[in-house]
Amino acid sequence: MDTQQAQPWAQALAALTRGEVIGFPTETVWGLGADAASPAAVASLSVLKGRPEGKALQVSCGDVEQARGLVLPGQPGFEALATLLPGPLTLVARAAKSCPAWLVFEGRVGVRVPRHALMQELLRRWGGPLATTSFNPAGEPSARSLDEARRYGLVDVLLPGDTEPLGLPSTVVDCESGQILRPGAVPEAVIAQVLAGAAPQ
Repeated sequence: MDTQQAQPWAQALAALTRGEVIGFPTETVWGLGADAASPAAVASLSVLKGRPEGKALQVSCGDVEQARGLVLPGQPGFEALATLLPGPLTLVARAAKSCPAWLVFEGRVGVRVPRHALMQELLRRWGGPLATTSFNPAGEPSARSLDEARRYGLVDVLLPGDTEPLGLPSTVVDCESGQILRPGAVPEAVIAQVLAGAAPQ
């Protein structure tokens, strides 16, 4: 990797280490992320986004096992829907006792395993989960391109990729009830089919 290619990665990882928020494309829309292990960094992300105090952000994980480590074991809905990961899907499940409190909202945590190659590489290089949310101030449309992300001007460090997002957010599902909390890139019919296959006969 030449110096020009390495520079954005070095800047992004250094910013995360300092507790700062960075921007990046995913397979859905552009995202904002901060170190999930740092309560101060997660708080900074919430303030930047303009989210209500105490409302948890989603947690992007490098793989399903990392996501599974944040949720309470033995949740059939989570285990069934986890077969769709990696992908544009956020699973809201009961949080494990070991899950950091600043990632939990009303006893639950929302986990995601992105499919986008750059996002996977970012999580691999970082070595742990990131607290993430869509790239926009609360109430504004999500950034769907590098130009739109730049126009928002929310962060100093952007990690541009080779492909732009699809423009649809991740589908958010409550693993206990099967309820779609936010429609998105994974169709509701697919969610229903997977959960029906996991239900006791």
